[in-house]
Amino acid sequence: MSFRVAASPHHHARVQTSTLMLKVALATLPGIAAQLYFFGYAVLIQLALAVVTAWSAEALVLSLREKTIVNRLKDHSALVTAVLLAVAIPAYAPWWIIVLGTAFAIIIVKQLYGGLGNNLFNPAMAAYVLLLISFPQQMTAWTPPTALQAQEQSTFDPVCLVFTDFSCAGYSITQLKTDVDGRTMATPLDTLKTDLTNNKTVSESRQQPMFAEIGGFGWNWVNLGFLLGGLWLWQQGVIQWRIPVAVLVSLGICSSIGAMVDADQYASPLFHWFSGGTMLAAFFIATDPVSASTTAKGRLIYGALIGLLVYLIRTFGGFPDGYAFAVMLANVAVPLIDAYTKPRTYGHKAKGSE
Repeated sequence: MSFRVAASPHHHARVQTSTLMLKVALATLPGIAAQLYFFGYAVLIQLALAVVTAWSAEALVLSLREKTIVNRLKDHSALVTAVLLAVAIPAYAPWWIIVLGTAFAIIIVKQLYGGLGNNLFNPAMAAYVLLLISFPQQMTAWTPPTALQAQEQSTFDPVCLVFTDFSCAGYSITQLKTDVDGRTMATPLDTLKTDLTNNKTVSESRQQPMFAEIGGFGWNWVNLGFLLGGLWLWQQGVIQWRIPVAVLVSLGICSSIGAMVDADQYASPLFHWFSGGTMLAAFFIATDPVSASTTAKGRLIYGALIGLLVYLIRTFGGFPDGYAFAVMLANVAVPLIDAYTKPRTYGHKAKGSE
């Protein structure tokens, strides 16, 4: 009898890593469909660029390491990294943003540490943080949903915008961020943060058309799509409930306390849950089997820490949506969390006992 020693991710079910990763990619489809409906098909362009770059970068590094290329590409881990990064960046970001970010995620964050199972951080989020810090203007160039834009887009405008930074009619991203009332729009989280610093209340800020009864207009459906995909992953046994539930409960508790203290300055839990990348982070990013905690108690602590950090960064930090930073900071804490939450060995006698 022989035993095969393999790197993480480990899964108790008799399912191959390629199958698990493919299910994760498929589970993003409801959220991607919502993004397509509200923000246009530029999302598909970003996805195509990310996937091609991820496969090319992975193949290049594997060839340099003299590893089998086809079999490693078939584990679909590069595909998942590409998809998660592509849906996290603005739909009309310049083409080189997604190419640079995906190449960094695969070559530096993943392969430099030995490939799948050895990376310290979630590759997609590490690349997102790099891009956000290095190119803040391009990474915050979110346009409002197409229904709220002042300039109606033509069929080929998404292609022109991604590859030339201008629409076919010559409009820039800045001009396309203007709504039908002539106001420059940003994401709901960014708008709320800006309005609060200008002494507006939450209720006054939410009178704008970019806000819905629950979350932000369009963003609520995007989050609902990723929530449905995440629940399907849980039903399929791909992820466990502890991390996403801990993330959402922690974020909900923090935002509830804030709203009870001063509802004019702090948004409600529903707004936080259905704005920005909350559901994407809770179900698809925080649950990364390689960089997340591995113990039952540890996953609850890990998820709760992410929810707390997301709220603190959104409310008091300099970035409107802090899930990427929250996940990476929690990744750093994983060894400590696992060390103090690992189950006691059977028969182990506590120090000092007789």
